[in-house]
Amino acid sequence: GTGSALPELVVTNDDLSRIVDTSDEWITTRTGVKERRVLSSETLTDLALEAAEKALADAGVKPEELDFILCATIRGDTISPSMGCLLQGRLGANCPAMDVNAACSGFMYALDVAGAFFSSGRVKKMLVVAAEALSPVVDWTDRTTCVLFGDGAGAVVLEASDTPGILATDLHADGKHVDILCVPGNVSGGKVLGDPVLKMDGQAVFKLAVGVLEQAAHAALAKAGLTEADIDWLIPHQANIRIMQGTARKLKL
Repeated sequence: GTGSALPELVVTNDDLSRIVDTSDEWITTRTGVKERRVLSSETLTDLALEAAEKALADAGVKPEELDFILCATIRGDTISPSMGCLLQGRLGANCPAMDVNAACSGFMYALDVAGAFFSSGRVKKMLVVAAEALSPVVDWTDRTTCVLFGDGAGAVVLEASDTPGILATDLHADGKHVDILCVPGNVSGGKVLGDPVLKMDGQAVFKLAVGVLEQAAHAALAKAGLTEADIDWLIPHQANIRIMQGTARKLKL
């Protein structure tokens, strides 16, 4: 089963043009983004809960049937407990729960971890939720970043099966590039240390993303014994249309 949730507040490109030096044409041409959703009265856990409840209903699974809850997020509503634990309490489930922090690729990492749990035979039913609230760490005076990021949540309910649902995965990380997309601040002694807003080198991210997405896609296809011709859908982990189109061209889709 699948489910998703978005905040009610819509921020359009025209809305942003009143805040920073930008326009709908500028944003659309470079990113393909027309609007984004931003938290207002909701919390991130509220979104995660809504997405999870929809996925559970879609799957016909009750919270008490879950064997594990895994959330992918870079920042929950609290430093501790984890969003997975907060979600478990809101759902009324009785199972282990934890978070995994892998930023944009968090859902892919969480899905792969879930697959390992199923392969080990330790679980029968598992909830995987990806939820991010980036608007609180965006600098709304920086037009290079504020146009790109929003808030939302998605969830899947997975169940053990004799037929593999995940054919292949190909995960990577490269710590040499930490500075091109980061939120470098921290909290200590009740004070914010460093810079608490999101920083991005857009050109560097674009060049890296197109290359590594193609490589990872080819590697996953090879592991699954498939070719580009077998693919009906390409669903990248982020929403920049130029990166999507660049990757699609390289994969001949």
